[in-house]
Amino acid sequence: MKFGMCVTLQDGTTHCLGDVDELFSVQSISKVFTLSMALRRVGDDLWKRVGREPSGSPFNSIVQLESERGIPRNPLINAGAIVVTDHLVEQAGPEAMITELVSRLRQLTDDDSVSVDDRVASSEAIAGARNRALAHFMQSYGNLRNPVEQTLAAYFSHCAISMNCRQLSRAALFLAFDGRDPVSGQQLISGEFCRRINAVMMSCGHYDNSGDFTFRIGLPGKSGVGGGILVIAPRHGSIAVWSPGLNPAGTSLVGSLALEALVKNTGWSVFV
Repeated sequence: MKFGMCVTLQDGTTHCLGDVDELFSVQSISKVFTLSMALRRVGDDLWKRVGREPSGSPFNSIVQLESERGIPRNPLINAGAIVVTDHLVEQAGPEAMITELVSRLRQLTDDDSVSVDDRVASSEAIAGARNRALAHFMQSYGNLRNPVEQTLAAYFSHCAISMNCRQLSRAALFLAFDGRDPVSGQQLISGEFCRRINAVMMSCGHYDNSGDFTFRIGLPGKSGVGGGILVIAPRHGSIAVWSPGLNPAGTSLVGSLALEALVKNTGWSVFV
């Protein structure tokens, strides 16, 4: 069974275990970084088009969109992330948006190998009927401003970014220190927006498994169906785990068990 875990601390040092250099598709974990980009670009205007509440539904559910008139519950479910992507595409176009995102991840990791896996992106596009349905439904309510295929091309691409645990934990370190990368000293987002991202991750980062994850781990996190989980330990560091076996909600089963053991041994929690 494949498994990797990497913890990156304030000074940039890492503590790694297992298959930490194995590349995997970050999938929905990319939504954390696109949310950061959107808040930096449009600020609180983002919340006019996407909510901040847990969905309690699967990641690709269309049910709530109908009752809530095309406004997704939060930016970490598929519909919400598509709206966030639409904001960014509106600002720069799909290709430039992905180029900027990948460049930022390369800068944060100091690793130019971070890239979009084009095979995965193509596969996502071919199998993307449900996401197209979500996008067209939101467009019918005026909550998508670009052509559906343009927004979805960018969405499929950022979900197909390929990283390993070492890279992912380093890229997200700024979220543990009020939006400031403690190694480079660069302020990537404001402290206020950083806290909001962590809050949304805490309540919504694992779809209908979010409450149980918070109960067991007690830290903001975001899972992806590629088997990765990104967790933020405020004022301590960032953690990335990867193991491809998923629980019914789409979160890595072994990864979540490993995180539970880690917080038990470190005492890291937002509740202390």
